[in-house]
Amino acid sequence: MIKVDLSLAEQPFTLMIADQQVVKIFHDQQVIAFENPRENYVEFMLDEQLIGIDSSDVNQQSIALFVDNQFATQLALPVAAQGESKKGFLGLAALGFKLFKSAKVVKVALASASVAGYAWLFTIEFALMLIACLVIHEYGHLRAMKYFGIKTKGIYLIPFVGGLAVSDDKITTRWQDVVISLMGPAFGLFTSVFGVVLYYATEMEIFAGVAVLSALLNLFNLLPILPLDGGHVLKSISFSMRSWVGLSVCLLGVLFGLWLSYTFGLMLLVFFLFVGALEIVFEWRGRHYSHLLPLDKYGQGFSAVMYALVVAGHVAVMMHFADSENAILSLPMKILSS
Repeated sequence: MIKVDLSLAEQPFTLMIADQQVVKIFHDQQVIAFENPRENYVEFMLDEQLIGIDSSDVNQQSIALFVDNQFATQLALPVAAQGESKKGFLGLAALGFKLFKSAKVVKVALASASVAGYAWLFTIEFALMLIACLVIHEYGHLRAMKYFGIKTKGIYLIPFVGGLAVSDDKITTRWQDVVISLMGPAFGLFTSVFGVVLYYATEMEIFAGVAVLSALLNLFNLLPILPLDGGHVLKSISFSMRSWVGLSVCLLGVLFGLWLSYTFGLMLLVFFLFVGALEIVFEWRGRHYSHLLPLDKYGQGFSAVMYALVVAGHVAVMMHFADSENAILSLPMKILSS
């Protein structure tokens, strides 16, 4: 659609042209009637004169003006007409940018990149298994957030890093932090147990692979290192005792993580430790102004028991396949026992 502003007999008119055809004419912001005697040609009365407009050459940036069926002049389209085209292009570009920024598009793009990356490193079967385990784990976090009435933005898969359940609100109690942190590995444990059941029901080793992979991933996530889930549980329990206790315990967790990353060459874990160390610093500096309601002694003990049970469940799944003749199924237990 092109908008053309022009002056006829010193009176302002606006034409709306689409596909070389005048579709509307405005005079003093009022729509005026016109006739279409032939294609790309319209005519209307103005001061007892019959005005005709031929828009056949609109693509060449001009229109022909007729008065009482006699050719009067060829009018060049004003610059504003070209501006509309540019505006339309900019609007289309803005729409494309908004579409790219939309959460759903970002989620799909990240998920596709994750599948492609893991398939490139390993196999497509392994990539799909890994993505399924990550999504179920993050869904557990998401369900816990919704249980506490916390608004969520959904699950984002980050290539070669893992997944992230994103919330719109902040937690208000240490208990919420514990439950949300543990629900991810707990859902992962359900995945592992279900994989074991399907393995014995079908005798297909792919289900055993899902069980073992889920157990290994979630057990890693339960390490008492911030910002992993286990680190959040540890932080909530220890900072509920005393601030200095929380600081001391979390710093021990960082040291444990550094030893672990050095021993097994886990360079990515060093990045996590850096992020976790910043979280500890912010937690310590804001200890006197924290809005988080601490755990009482019962809550501290119950949180520790829940953490131990989830850890034990994943270890049990890995131990179940420790003697398997399949090297892949027995590998996680060998890593754990090394």
